[in-house]
Amino acid sequence: MEDIRRAHITIIGWACTTLCLVSYASAFSDGASLSACTDMMPRHLRAQLHSPSNNYVTVHTNMSFYFPGDKVPVTVRSTRDFMGFLLQARKVSNDEIAGTFVFIPPGSKLLTCFEDGDTVTHSDKSLKRNLSFVWKAPDQPIGDIKFFISVVQSYFVYWAKIESAIVAQRGQN
Repeated sequence: MEDIRRAHITIIGWACTTLCLVSYASAFSDGASLSACTDMMPRHLRAQLHSPSNNYVTVHTNMSFYFPGDKVPVTVRSTRDFMGFLLQARKVSNDEIAGTFVFIPPGSKLLTCFEDGDTVTHSDKSLKRNLSFVWKAPDQPIGDIKFFISVVQSYFVYWAKIESAIVAQRGQN
């Protein structure tokens, strides 16, 4: 009888662990969680961070400066497919998230880290390679910004905070 009880406990424990792991891993297939807002790190089990200098992704814009209220096109290019991402604009002066995204591609969705639409993440786990966005600068001056993207190639491989060149603000008082 004791052996049957142990077998049942083992099976129940295994089932609970498996269900927890599956639900935890699948929880991010429809976008990053709010816990990633600050450090832009995925929360996958056993995910391995790779060096930003050894990535296949670039984030850039064709503008080297902007004025308050401007809309800035942002492109993400990759030489390899990836599943997930988290994209933000941040002030160079203090690393705060700034502005909002007003255009996002299919397979992505807006996320509210500090204000509506200040972050974009994936909305499904379809493979992605080249993405286009439009970011809107706040109407008040915020200073120079950079765009940052974290990319998840698989549940186990990711790159965090790949950065664009500085986009300088013009028209400050």
